[in-house]
Amino acid sequence: MRHRMSLMEDYRYLILAEGEFGPLTSKTANSAIRYIGDRVVGVIDSKQAGRKVQEVLGFGGDIPVVGTLAEGLEFEPTALLIGIAPSGGRLPLHWRPTLIGALEAGLPLVSGLHIYLSDDPELAQLSELEGVPIHDLRKPPEDLSISLGKAREVDALVVHTVGTDCNIGKMTAALEIRRSLVERGASVGFAPTGQTGILIEGWGISVDSVIADYIAGAAERIVLEAAAANDIVLVEGQGSLVHPAYSGVTLGLLHGSMPDVMILCHQPSRTCAYGAGGAFRWMPIPSLPEMIAICESAIRPLRESKVIGIALNTSDLSEDEALTARDRAEQQTGLPATDPVRWDPKPLSSAILDAAAAKAR
Repeated sequence: MRHRMSLMEDYRYLILAEGEFGPLTSKTANSAIRYIGDRVVGVIDSKQAGRKVQEVLGFGGDIPVVGTLAEGLEFEPTALLIGIAPSGGRLPLHWRPTLIGALEAGLPLVSGLHIYLSDDPELAQLSELEGVPIHDLRKPPEDLSISLGKAREVDALVVHTVGTDCNIGKMTAALEIRRSLVERGASVGFAPTGQTGILIEGWGISVDSVIADYIAGAAERIVLEAAAANDIVLVEGQGSLVHPAYSGVTLGLLHGSMPDVMILCHQPSRTCAYGAGGAFRWMPIPSLPEMIAICESAIRPLRESKVIGIALNTSDLSEDEALTARDRAEQQTGLPATDPVRWDPKPLSSAILDAAAAKAR
């Protein structure tokens, strides 16, 4: 699994996010900039051209935003990365000429779309002709099987980031918590379950592209691999158990990973389920205590697992609003809460270290 993505480790990315580059609309681009930004040379978006990434996202420094592929090639990228993860994972048709141009320029394509670019006859033929690969991050292994519950047997503490909604930063929370744990001397493995996590780590399985019967088996496999050489495993969460569109993937991931404990991720400003252009406004997000009960109940027939902390996404709140949201979360749940990006992840890493010590005893 690791070898399949190892060729990507040295790529210098030009990110394609035409017309979509922004805090909420270019999830893959934004995470690449945050976590492997030293390997990003530029972003293509004609609407934002001439600006720096920092001006658009609030982080990312002086990475330039350009209007065309030709301008981006001046920064000597070695691969083109698809920078969005739209609902349904479809390729915007007006992006196709840029992909063709990138292949003709000798750039490998790296895509996290549900549609596999390597299955596109024109792109595949051009890839072979130019001798450059197409990496479909979401394409799962062919030898997956059902879960047998083996993840519950690992010695490592398995921590799963679950959420009150989709697209609220479950991967980001896990990576920030990992950084805090590593700084405190812990041996930590990150188990990537989505295309962006795979991009950052260079391995993993995108569980939302796996046949339904094998979702839990895929989760089990990556937990076992991550636990082989680590004392703590952080499993990247997907979707939400109550999301009308994504709950099936979320439940399979939860049951396959068999977490010892969970971190609940929440965006305080959200009032209804996210996605599909606001199609889920009819579905209010449960309160934090309700969501904790839902998550713990969903795993209880398989093993006892508790939510031990709240990771907040307060990116759209002022400092005072964020502090109020944090205090409210702690009062409602009796658990440590923090925004691991805005503030110190230490309250969550401390809770995890305490749980790891308790499991070791």
